[in-house]
Amino acid sequence: MSSENLVKMANQIAHYFDSEPDHALAVQGVRQHLKSFWTPAMRRQLSEWNQAHGGEGLDPKVREALA
Repeated sequence: MSSENLVKMANQIAHYFDSEPDHALAVQGVRQHLKSFWTPAMRRQLSEWNQAHGGEGLDPKVREALA
């Protein structure tokens, strides 16, 4: 899968949690979703893309979830 698609999908997950008033819970929700539903290869590819591009284009909740 392309990195661009992974970024788009991760941002969609983060936007799902936009209505969560507790930022820490929102980040935890993103982290848990990635852990539960994404393959290790997908998580690794997104993490590598995040590092290579300085998080550009990723929702802040996704960047925090990957940290």
